[in-house]
Amino acid sequence: MGRQGIRMVALGAAAVILGGCGSQRVETAEEASAPDIAWTLAAPIRIDGVRTAEGGRSLVVGAEVPDGPRACVRGLRGELESVERGVVRVMVTYESPSQDREAGCTGTQRVEATVELGEPLSSRRVLVNNWHVYTPVGANPPDLRPCGENGCDPTPPRCTSSSYRQAVNDTDVPQHTTWEERGCDDTWLVLDLTTRMGPVCGGPGDDCSSSGLSQRWFYRADPSGWRPVATNDHAGCAGIHKVLPEWPVRLCEALPPLDRS
Repeated sequence: MGRQGIRMVALGAAAVILGGCGSQRVETAEEASAPDIAWTLAAPIRIDGVRTAEGGRSLVVGAEVPDGPRACVRGLRGELESVERGVVRVMVTYESPSQDREAGCTGTQRVEATVELGEPLSSRRVLVNNWHVYTPVGANPPDLRPCGENGCDPTPPRCTSSSYRQAVNDTDVPQHTTWEERGCDDTWLVLDLTTRMGPVCGGPGDDCSSSGLSQRWFYRADPSGWRPVATNDHAGCAGIHKVLPEWPVRLCEALPPLDRS
């Protein structure tokens, strides 16, 4: 499949649209009075979602780009790079003077680039700028679902170490948090999560001490993995049954007090 042209949307008053070779360029009136600052090719600061359009025959890629009192973006392009092995590769680029502080491009704005596919996306994944991966599987159309640390197809919930790691990754806790399993079955999981706090300690003999911040998290299984549903510090079932009365007694009656050392 060859590369296709794009349609683009850019914000700003008094925009002049210049057509050419299947793509468009947006230039604002302020550019004419801007200082002589070099424009360089750049990639978006952040990719902010991907959705399908035209019955799946095109993609609309949201992107965060520089903004300022004068024009900070021109030549926004979304290009189809290739379609192979079930992956649609897309590149989003633009030109910007934002690397020069005198340009005043210290803010950000959200723009969208449309990429024509020529045929429906179907179940293919989308790789944007060789880094951001999205999938239509398990998504809420027309939006695509971003693939996280666990990939596009997370392991179904199991009472295994790898499944616990995915549960921790999907919980709002710092990196390098460790876990201890306190109870698990096909539907429910409880983990004690501990994050080391304080200074980074060196070798033996250092006058250094650190402590751990612990939390007890309760999870429910769904098709894409363990999902956190509650946190509670109490021993036994009394605490969790206040928020989740359906929690099975066999998975909470022996819970010890939370160790916060």
